[in-house]
Amino acid sequence: MNRTDRLYALVEELRAVAPRPRSARWLAGRFEVSVRTVERDIGALQQAGVPVYAQPGRTGGYTLDKRRTLPPVNVTPEEAVAIAVALEAVHGTPFHEAARSALRKLIAVMPERDAADAHELAGRIRLVGPASPEVPSAIARALSARRVLRFQYVDRNGEPTAREVEPLGYAGGGPHWYLLGWCRLRKAQRLFRLDRVADPVATDEIAPPRRIEPADVPVSLREPTLG
Repeated sequence: MNRTDRLYALVEELRAVAPRPRSARWLAGRFEVSVRTVERDIGALQQAGVPVYAQPGRTGGYTLDKRRTLPPVNVTPEEAVAIAVALEAVHGTPFHEAARSALRKLIAVMPERDAADAHELAGRIRLVGPASPEVPSAIARALSARRVLRFQYVDRNGEPTAREVEPLGYAGGGPHWYLLGWCRLRKAQRLFRLDRVADPVATDEIAPPRRIEPADVPVSLREPTLG
């Protein structure tokens, strides 16, 4: 069994017995490899975003959170590549890192042959035009954890100011995306263009709860549709 097949089989084994754990020694015997190999494989799965957790103790081991995994899905190589191309549209937005993680999870549960065909097809596609700059992950983490952000903000005239902001959400959909937050310097809700934010740092301070007030923002806001 090659490593790709073994990783897939590991996930399916843990899925079948979840929420009960399997020890590294048991898995090593099951797949006829060393305990160290199993530990490396589990580490690779965790880095890929598979929700595998270690349970300590005499009866512990590795367990899979079935609520956060996908069963094998019937996605063709062409569909997988179409998703990858579509996700390039979120490059330069706060959701690019999460989108790439979601695609990796999808590829991981495809049959090995289909995944290989998808990689081969993707290698024959070229996108035209420069990629947008990455959005700092500190901003996304601060919003989800409700942490106060500190950063330098450069205005349209190129003048930098130090800002301390309570992140509320994002606004975007056109060529630019904005952080929507309560600016402690201006003592008001403001939009900060993400490509003008420099050196963002998420502090340990939890931001107090605030509502988004559309009247304070000079754009038309609407919520995205899920489903």
